[in-house]
Amino acid sequence: MNQEYGFDQLQQVAEQLWAEGKHHRIWAIHGDMGAGKTTLVIQLCRLLGIDHPAGSPTFSIINEYRLPNGEVLCHMDWYRLRDSEEAIQAGVEDRLLGEERCWIEWPERAEDLLPADTFHIYLKVVDATTRQIITT
Repeated sequence: MNQEYGFDQLQQVAEQLWAEGKHHRIWAIHGDMGAGKTTLVIQLCRLLGIDHPAGSPTFSIINEYRLPNGEVLCHMDWYRLRDSEEAIQAGVEDRLLGEERCWIEWPERAEDLLPADTFHIYLKVVDATTRQIITT
């Protein structure tokens, strides 16, 4: 995926992302502050049937949600982590090695912990109401 979108297209973008990336257990969501990482995660959670997703887990580092099918989704925010060692101490590696689906904001803080088959999503600010999304 490589496209620009407006906030009014966020639901369609979430649907396209899910179709493209659902076979990946680990998603790394890259983007500068204010690019829309958390907003995108919340829309994806709603798409999957999580009625009340929390905001970014900046302070708790990990939010855990249960999908209607019983699957566990871990939403992580690594912004406050300095490096991989601190991520490991916070319990991140256990989640990455587990069976839960993990969506990670600020993955570059400990990118060496991510498995090779991680689904990478890059968000870039185009202007006040438009973003570009690229996946690899």
